[in-house]
Amino acid sequence: MKISAGFNPSCRLSLVIPTYNERENLPVLVSSLVAVLDAVIPDGYEIIIVDDDSPDRTWELAQSLQVSYPQLQVVRRRRERGLATAVICGWQMAGGEILGVIDGDLQHPPATLKQMLKAIEGGADLVVASRYTRGGSVGSWNSIRQFLSRGAVSLALWLLPEIASQLRDPMSGYFLVKRSAIADCELSPIGYKILLEVMARGNIDRVQEVPYTFLERKEGSSKVTWRQYEQYIRHLIRLRFAVGKGKVARWGRFLRFAVVGASGVVVDFIVLTICSQIFGFSLLATKTNLGDVTIFLSKILAVEIAIINNFIGNEFWTFRDTTIGKTSFRQRLQRFGAFNLACTIGAVINIATFSLFAKLGMVIAVANLLAIIISTAWNYLINLKFNWRSDG
Repeated sequence: MKISAGFNPSCRLSLVIPTYNERENLPVLVSSLVAVLDAVIPDGYEIIIVDDDSPDRTWELAQSLQVSYPQLQVVRRRRERGLATAVICGWQMAGGEILGVIDGDLQHPPATLKQMLKAIEGGADLVVASRYTRGGSVGSWNSIRQFLSRGAVSLALWLLPEIASQLRDPMSGYFLVKRSAIADCELSPIGYKILLEVMARGNIDRVQEVPYTFLERKEGSSKVTWRQYEQYIRHLIRLRFAVGKGKVARWGRFLRFAVVGASGVVVDFIVLTICSQIFGFSLLATKTNLGDVTIFLSKILAVEIAIINNFIGNEFWTFRDTTIGKTSFRQRLQRFGAFNLACTIGAVINIATFSLFAKLGMVIAVANLLAIIISTAWNYLINLKFNWRSDG
């Protein structure tokens, strides 16, 4: 499915509301949106409701609202289902230079659109309303719901790190995107999440998040089911192996990161070997005198030198393009400090895992290798997320 490049010059924003059994919420939502948008871009927007043939006849109510709101368009889909495809359906008929989506259940506050439009005017290609950026909140979610949401975000970071790392809330369903950033791109989402699809297959250069507090639903029931989680996982896997212009296909940076990580492994082993010669312990030993801390102090030294090695490799090779214009000694020192801080947890994981395996009688060399593998998996995500944010 593609979005055309052409648009209506008189229409600045096309905002899509995908609906299914939202009859009770729709009048309040439309009224609130019109009040906000009339104050910001009067006569320069359209609201497109795409309803999946709701049993409660949401589409019928939406059509009745057109009498009071001429900027409202209504689409009733009878043969297709799914939030993500409903959004694309709306965008395909939209005339706006900016395309957007907001849920129909009143959990996304319309007032946030003011900040989002301002960010677009400031040059952002994609503006995401975020629950997890500073100032945002999930509201009164219980611990189970927070766990599932954070788990979904973590899964996106594992499978699509170069995309998901650009956002604190890659699961958001409330965002604006410039039409030019996704025009003529092939979009084929599965399920109820479309933001990662847009980022993966679109030509997105500048991303910005604005905070919002997720509101509680007052009418109707949640549409999230375990089937949608299954669709979400399938969607992530599809994006991971996608080919073409999408950022998912850009493996170069990942491979460079892997090479730098491998060099850190070599450095770690070399330092540990040198220490073994100096302090007289064997890397092939299966029993360790736990009263002698020289082995574990040696491991700490090996980890820190490997961290320094990895910073140099990532700074001057892997992420060199992201540091253009930021190469002063002070800026690099700040990045090095941030890198060390980000790796601290990974180092603790590395050393603790190594110590545990050594105490259990594992060959020291094998324990060291397993500790490196486990901590590297952590370091890859944390560093990509917080140190060198990149578009791939």
